[in-house]
Amino acid sequence: MKREEETLVNKGVRPTANRLLVLRTLMSIDRPMSLTELESELPYMDKSSIFRTLNLFKEHHVTHEIDDGATIRYEACHGEKRCNISDMHTHFHCEICQETTCLHDVKIPIVQLPEGYESQSINYMIKGICPKCAKKQIG
Repeated sequence: MKREEETLVNKGVRPTANRLLVLRTLMSIDRPMSLTELESELPYMDKSSIFRTLNLFKEHHVTHEIDDGATIRYEACHGEKRCNISDMHTHFHCEICQETTCLHDVKIPIVQLPEGYESQSINYMIKGICPKCAKKQIG
């Protein structure tokens, strides 16, 4: 069984061809992707099929959403049953090229919540200018 198929089965999602394509695409690119970006990567799938797949994936913790302030992006979870804190790493959003990048080595600060509160997700976004765009501005 391939990694994508195993992931879906482990999370209680039937591995159809479209679901496998969406998950394979998300797992092959090391950054969160918007619906529009997925649509351009999967031109043979219609937008509504991709969107329905992403909603199903979110419900079953196959993916999590990242709001970069400009759009919602999707990223594959790596936790066995649920997204865990290691899936919710820091992201950097370039305000020039609009690309959002994973910063796996930049840890999210631990926030001590008041008693009775339980976190479900963390969205830690740093905004600025990426090295590629900074280089273009200098040159």
